[in-house]
Amino acid sequence: MPAFWNWFIIILTVVFIAGCIWLISWSARQSPEDLADDAKMGHTWDGDLEELNNPAPRWWLNLFYLTIVFGVVYLVAYPGLGEYKGLLGWSQEGQYAEEMAAAESRYESVFQQFADLSIDELRGDDAALTVGKSLFANYCATCHGSDGRGAPGFPNLADADWLYGSDSAAIVASISNGRAGMMPPMGAALGGDAGIDAMVRYVRSLSDPTVDTTDLAASKALFQPMCGACHGQGGEGNPMLGAPNLTDNIWLYGGAADAIRTTIVNGRSGQMPAHGELLGEDKVRIVAAYVLSLSADTTAGN
Repeated sequence: MPAFWNWFIIILTVVFIAGCIWLISWSARQSPEDLADDAKMGHTWDGDLEELNNPAPRWWLNLFYLTIVFGVVYLVAYPGLGEYKGLLGWSQEGQYAEEMAAAESRYESVFQQFADLSIDELRGDDAALTVGKSLFANYCATCHGSDGRGAPGFPNLADADWLYGSDSAAIVASISNGRAGMMPPMGAALGGDAGIDAMVRYVRSLSDPTVDTTDLAASKALFQPMCGACHGQGGEGNPMLGAPNLTDNIWLYGGAADAIRTTIVNGRSGQMPAHGELLGEDKVRIVAAYVLSLSADTTAGN
């Protein structure tokens, strides 16, 4: 923190506390005898009911002073005055580290029992999957849903369709290191609404045989150099890049014409945060096994 802001916070806080003490002392009358005969507020009701400037109850004023004392003690013991660390040396980072260490010590044995199992073995272990489900609910469900079926922009993990591949190493890499997907906007390169609408129909035709393709030869010719480098010449996708397969009628942002048009015109970007450091190797493997189990029935059906 720059020195200016450090002292600005300290001075402002001290002045504010001193101002509170002065204001309470100045505005509080010590006893009813201090009230002058003419100390009336000028408010009258029902002819003779007048408001007087009577002193506040002593116990009520003492509560204000106690809050000031509490504030001073707090600022001495804890951080609050610029870069001053407080006599107790407390910090939110330190408290978090202590809580995490306590949790690791308490639950280490739970995860250690699965340390020697491969991910395929973990997928068949009910106890491991129960732990994995709990970890998934805490760290993954916010984006992917409690059932792993995702939402627009967040992949469905239960449909056996994978952007970066379905093997355990790819899933572990996704969880540990995160993923960053980005499709550039292509609207300007298609030369206006007519070209965009034609490309939308061509992309839809890759997974929907009912789409009329009689006038889409030009769009196909544009697709191959403009889109084929990522999605493949036939739109089959590329797990190396995380480029979606456009031929399977599974859509990350929706398969309706309007959604596809928005994707083509504006592009898309997505970021999955890395969880490797947060979870650790054993937890990552357990979560990976649980994620793979979500699509096990679908995979078996195929």
